[in-house]
Amino acid sequence: MAAKLLDGTALLETTKAQLTTRVASLGERGITPGLGTILVGSDPNSHAYVRGKRAACEEIGMVSRHTELPESVSSEDLHATIADYNSDPAVDAFIVQLPLPSHLDEEVALLAIEPDKDADGLHPVNLGRLVMGVSAPRPCTPLGIQTLLATNGVEIAGRHVVIVGRGLTIGRPLALLLTLKEPHANAAVTVVHTGVDDLGQYTRTADILIAAAGRASIITPDMVRSGAAVVSAGITMDGRRLVPDVDEAVGEVAGWITPRLGGVGPTTIAMLLANAVAAAERKVNG
Repeated sequence: MAAKLLDGTALLETTKAQLTTRVASLGERGITPGLGTILVGSDPNSHAYVRGKRAACEEIGMVSRHTELPESVSSEDLHATIADYNSDPAVDAFIVQLPLPSHLDEEVALLAIEPDKDADGLHPVNLGRLVMGVSAPRPCTPLGIQTLLATNGVEIAGRHVVIVGRGLTIGRPLALLLTLKEPHANAAVTVVHTGVDDLGQYTRTADILIAAAGRASIITPDMVRSGAAVVSAGITMDGRRLVPDVDEAVGEVAGWITPRLGGVGPTTIAMLLANAVAAAERKVNG
């Protein structure tokens, strides 16, 4: 059988349409939501990601403030920029694009962001709020994956989700998110990783399998239960080609699958925009 595609690009377009209405509503009250981006260095992938985020902002009527800092920027100058964004009333939420150059401490940079302005949802305060199940900006990629599954009719509640990968940006927060007693969650979640022998013994039991290990084609067809929903959230660069964690042949076994391009990536941008608009709405509504 051929799997149904979990189309992240379609979700992004739908989300932008919904957010355009919300932005217009804020505009009637004299508020234009603002998303900020701080980019350090010349990494081409980071520049491409930020260009996409800024373009999406402009499409829905948001203000986009952007600062580029040189590769050699000092920690003091980076933190001065973060402090400026924290205090700027025109910036409702912002990100420091990762990865940072090796001489800069990413954890310290994330801690410097005002939690309520954390567009990525990765500040330790917001991750703590996620653990507690209270309202807060939620991590964009996990939220994007959850939304992608829900909008494509993949039932999550009561199902067995297996996540391959335990990273801070996807695996760990996604496991927390999908176990919350909320709509489109309330699942049984198993987290495994590349240090586990015979991953297949776990992945074959999954109703929903999410690969976020950053290992090219680590998930092969023999590791997937027939009809399962399979999400490839990790990627690896093979020269100039992006290779997902999930082998393309898995599409012949799975019931749903993300495409090699246009899967999880666009959903991350969608949730980043949504977090920024929500931050502006909180400022207005208190």
